[in-house]
Amino acid sequence: MTRQIDSVKDAETTPDVTQPFAELGLKADEYTQIREHLGRRPTSSELAMYSVMWSEHCSYKSSKVHLRQFGEKVPPEAEDILLVGMGENAGVVDVGGGLAVTFKIESHNHPSYVEPYQGAATGIGGIVRDILTMGARPVAVMDPLRFGPADAPDTHRVLPGIVAGIGGYGNCLGLPNIGGEVVFDETYLGNPLVNALCVGVVPHDRIQLSAATGAGNHVILFGAKTGGDGIGGVSVLASETFDDEGPSKRPSVQVGDPFAEKVLIEACQELFDQQLVVGIQDLGGAGISCATSEMASNGDSGMHVWLDRVPLRDSTLAPEEILMSESQERMCAVVAPDKLDAFMAVCRKWDVEAVVIGEVNDSGRLTIEWHGAQIVDVPPKTVAHDGPVYERPFARPQWQDALQADVPTSVPRPASGDELRSALLRLVASPNLASKAWVTDQYDRYVMGNTVLAQPEDSGIVRITDDGLGVAISTDGNGRYGKLDPYAGAQLALAEAYRNVATTGAKPLAVTNCLNFGSPEDTDVMWQFAETARGLADACLQLGVPVTGGNVSFYNQTGETAILPTPIIGVLGVIDDVARRTPMAWEADGEALWLVGDTADEFGGSEWAHLHGHLGGLPPAVDLDRERQIAEIAVAASRDGLLTAAHDVSVGGLGVTLAEMALRSGKGARIFLPDGIDPCVALFSESAGRIVFVVPRSEEVRFTDMCTARGVPAARIGVVDSGVDGLEVQDAFTAPLDELRTASEGTFPSLFG
Repeated sequence: MTRQIDSVKDAETTPDVTQPFAELGLKADEYTQIREHLGRRPTSSELAMYSVMWSEHCSYKSSKVHLRQFGEKVPPEAEDILLVGMGENAGVVDVGGGLAVTFKIESHNHPSYVEPYQGAATGIGGIVRDILTMGARPVAVMDPLRFGPADAPDTHRVLPGIVAGIGGYGNCLGLPNIGGEVVFDETYLGNPLVNALCVGVVPHDRIQLSAATGAGNHVILFGAKTGGDGIGGVSVLASETFDDEGPSKRPSVQVGDPFAEKVLIEACQELFDQQLVVGIQDLGGAGISCATSEMASNGDSGMHVWLDRVPLRDSTLAPEEILMSESQERMCAVVAPDKLDAFMAVCRKWDVEAVVIGEVNDSGRLTIEWHGAQIVDVPPKTVAHDGPVYERPFARPQWQDALQADVPTSVPRPASGDELRSALLRLVASPNLASKAWVTDQYDRYVMGNTVLAQPEDSGIVRITDDGLGVAISTDGNGRYGKLDPYAGAQLALAEAYRNVATTGAKPLAVTNCLNFGSPEDTDVMWQFAETARGLADACLQLGVPVTGGNVSFYNQTGETAILPTPIIGVLGVIDDVARRTPMAWEADGEALWLVGDTADEFGGSEWAHLHGHLGGLPPAVDLDRERQIAEIAVAASRDGLLTAAHDVSVGGLGVTLAEMALRSGKGARIFLPDGIDPCVALFSESAGRIVFVVPRSEEVRFTDMCTARGVPAARIGVVDSGVDGLEVQDAFTAPLDELRTASEGTFPSLFG
């Protein structure tokens, strides 16, 4: 049977045909807006294009008005380093020597709930292609993850598959996974967060953009064939709230083939080296609809596409399905006619299928035909960039004041030595703080031979030149802090990632973010989002680190229960010689432990309170000037050879920081808690702006002079001593290494086998 094709001519002659716009996720006023753009009803293919491109995931229609702050509050430092900013597939920053680094973080949350392995695997594949389209060679990935309670049945359904998908895809690509997080909280039950980051390296003269320019240039689709997997995929799925029965729409999740992506990466490197590409775009969310409309819109040009030329895995696909398919491992390139033969030769060499499916023109319109019938004729900007923009109503929740007033004074605090020791062991064994080796051992962290630091270090570092230039990356976020105060929570997430990068000796340069929230139609959630964006923009301006791009993930909600507001912040830094990086493990007996920064009684949103089922009060205070000062100390002290090790103080407080350092080194230390402070506060408060530095005896004077010059308090709190079994906290308790190791390393195997 021949399928009836809805052509542009049909749309003009049958204006009153009923169309399923609501079923495709469009609202009535959005459908009216489409008709106004076109001056007629859309064809079924045009309706499909608009529905995926105007989805929340692709259009940012609820977040645009707040994201503009990142382009308005730009720190002066951006002028010196930012080569490509927001609006492209990924931001690009200058790292010197004619080299640039591109990095970005995105979400694949809902697909990973529906089909954990493939959802997570294709999240890695998609972010890698974003980096690839900038002309870069991908060099590392990271994976910040959030799950429901560690002992919940659904966590046991999704976590193993998600971890296996990330490892399976990334390992096959030969990309080291150098960092990330695994965090558990009740609100993520049914809404796991799978955020993926990739970083790549590119010479300045090889940076690629996604604009289709040059009338007469060819539009080439290359890579995998187009199939029925992922039709509407993440573009629709990520724009829906889950209900108690699961997502209300469950389009198929994309199926990844990492080996196809690997050869695609190598083919692209050769295409870039030979300068065969005018513009390039990967096919991720919204597939061909996105690639063609965005490239034409970015180039202020027109484009004609012969959709029937698209290589298919399923010959029964309708044109609407081909346009919406989010099949993986596909790219779209604009190539000049005199470079066509060379382009095709490279693709043949790497056994990558490539087909000319279109041509750039100066019509200012995107037209698509199917076996001679014109099925699309649209202004590309209306599809890609001029969609609806919502100023969603938002207001401070009525419950916010009561939440902040509920300080965790009811949580019993340990006082005796035995109680403090038990509290430390309990924290070290908690799922959020326990060793993540069960996860990270499934990832290849050292493939390619350039990994210098990886989990569980404060940030991952990879060498990018033979003479030792490296980049450091950390991702951080604390949803509990965000729930208590979303403005401060965003700044604390940035501060921790910034501090983690500096702790390893790298100078923080730039920021990417993935903002994970509930439904934007909820005024409480929208207030959380608005405050988060404002807080992050203000903090980036003050710290001098520009936002290069990122992602917004809304509708992370089951029924009326939204996830904790969870901004995941990635910070990238540069270190001129990776041989001088600062690890977290102390080394020799006699090295001094110095705590830099102030400790206050701050348990709101802390891991200690969380273990007791309490969430309330205020998060730790944010002092961005102090963060900048201690970062300068960390970088300068590393550069000048004053440090053996360092580790930032964050979740779990000083006690957990010291336990992690001891376990990493395999050596003990004697600890002296400051006089006049509650030992529980000293050990478990989560005050921000603190780092433990390990300083050789010969360098203590220079180190303390450096702190004094910046007006930053520094207290000598211990000494490395291999004669001590574990942590010997003076006048309080001793926690042997074996007990700390059993507590830390036993949790995940006992939970997940």
